[in-house]
Amino acid sequence: MVEATWDEALERVVDGFTKAQPTGDTSFGMFSCSKSTNEMNYAAQKFARKVMGSNNIDSCNRT
Repeated sequence: MVEATWDEALERVVDGFTKAQPTGDTSFGMFSCSKSTNEMNYAAQKFARKVMGSNNIDSCNRT
């Protein structure tokens, strides 16, 4: 483990998400917990769609 400043840590997160950006229809997917609140599931789907550019999200609510 290496200590880092908040700026360094956030930059690393941004770099990781940038590398994970979709390169095709199935290159990124996200699961959200069905026991989460509607607000948390909404935030997860907005992140997947707006930030990552993917409609591949599932909250497992079909049981």
